[in-house]
Amino acid sequence: MSELLISVRNLHVRFPHRRGAVHAVRGIDLDVHRGECLAIVGESGSGKSVTARTLAGLAGPGVQVRSDRFEIAGRPGPHDWPKLRGSFAGLVLQDALVSLDPLRTVGAEIGEVLRTHGIGNRRDRTARVHRLLETVHVPEPARRAGQYPHQLSGGLRQRALIASAIAAGPPLLIADEPTTALDVTVQAQILDLLAERRAAGETLLLISHDLAVVARLADRVLVMREGQIVEHGPTTELLTAPSHPYTRQLLDAVPSAAARRPRPARNPAGPVVVEARALHKRYGHHPVVTGIDLSVQRGEIVGVVGESGSGKTTVAQMLFGLTAPTSGSVSFEGTPWTGLSERRRRSQRRRMQFISQDPLSSFDPRWSVRRIVAEALPPHPGEPTVEDLLHRVGLTADVLDRLPRQLSGGQRQRVAIARALAPRPSLIICDEPVSALDVSVQAQVLDLLAGIRATDGTALLFISHDLAVVHHLADRVLVMRNGTVVESGLVDDVFLRPRHEYTQALVDAVPTVEVGYPPAMANRPATPIA
Repeated sequence: MSELLISVRNLHVRFPHRRGAVHAVRGIDLDVHRGECLAIVGESGSGKSVTARTLAGLAGPGVQVRSDRFEIAGRPGPHDWPKLRGSFAGLVLQDALVSLDPLRTVGAEIGEVLRTHGIGNRRDRTARVHRLLETVHVPEPARRAGQYPHQLSGGLRQRALIASAIAAGPPLLIADEPTTALDVTVQAQILDLLAERRAAGETLLLISHDLAVVARLADRVLVMREGQIVEHGPTTELLTAPSHPYTRQLLDAVPSAAARRPRPARNPAGPVVVEARALHKRYGHHPVVTGIDLSVQRGEIVGVVGESGSGKTTVAQMLFGLTAPTSGSVSFEGTPWTGLSERRRRSQRRRMQFISQDPLSSFDPRWSVRRIVAEALPPHPGEPTVEDLLHRVGLTADVLDRLPRQLSGGQRQRVAIARALAPRPSLIICDEPVSALDVSVQAQVLDLLAGIRATDGTALLFISHDLAVVHHLADRVLVMRNGTVVESGLVDDVFLRPRHEYTQALVDAVPTVEVGYPPAMANRPATPIA
């Protein structure tokens, strides 16, 4: 067995809280070996990210950390965390835009790591920065080094963050949900990059709720729930023959075509709820959407997929009336929608609802859940109550008086769905509504949306970069690239028998839970966990 980089026994982490300390990590044992990829999986609140941050000395102020053993590279704590973070462990977080300083160029961000750890001198650090960006496959490294984070795409920002994390040559790379918010092709590129770092001898601690990502990279997996490790073992064994019910629950929740609900009969076809013809949108001389035709019938779920910048969100905004098309038209429930004033749209507006990826930004942070949902209820007797709507989306009355920030991500998304259902709409436009959710919460929300269609006949336009989610849920799908639809049709036809090379590339880039890449250390005995 190879050298131990980290050895922890009986780790407890508690956060101060006005109602008593929150026991986030409860007596776990953890060993990380040099050269392996160890994954920690679990839902939000399971303690996986707290564990990773504790290993890097970033648990936070006032946090109580206790353990029987806490060894880093054979040295018992306490540790000099600022030096260890750069020279022993690099940290890659989910949102590079938040992690990178918006007031500094990417080159300055990476250069600071070199300067802090005394690597190189002032004259050669610029060349070192360029080489690091080249190592993580950033094109035109000299030009990109002079740009700010907001000037880079999501994939390039994540690459720059990885370059910063490896700048001091640490043997351990901690990646906390490094691909969650990325498009499927960019995600594949980042996974390949992490695999390269691992092949170069670095050790990878991967934190994720995405079991397909884990299957692609990890040698061993630890499954956490409520601060404890409930199962562990080699990746192949754990993902193909899990022993704990919670692990099986996570695997069962992974969206797939096989797991989807049967489609309702569609003969005869329902009336068209929304229809777009020859939609174009330009900003200055830059075309964003070019010649889109789209229709959604009553009781139908239509998916729109594509990478960031493909124009799918712009299409949603034009359908909803938030953005006016440069040319083309939209009709809603048989009447013109494009060009109407907001005053004339108001009578129909409640019939079309919108659910975004981040409901927290769409809620008034000062309002309670009760007020958020009640605002959308029609002023007529006999309508469902706020409690009725919350019950329908799986929430209990104890959330009524909570503020949005006091809810979990899954609870906030359920509140957003309850609010969207309140006026009994004929169409709900869903823009990346589950991309930030854990796999089991995601499955619950997808089932909820499918149930709404089945019981109410509500049409859904479902926009996502996650092909597995769309294949699980949708009847038809449109594939967008550079503002145009390159392929469309029944979801099985498009995803199982793609005709366009771009669709084929998207399908090929989707990671699957099947362990298709035998982990390099799969034969290593699992470290006993007490």
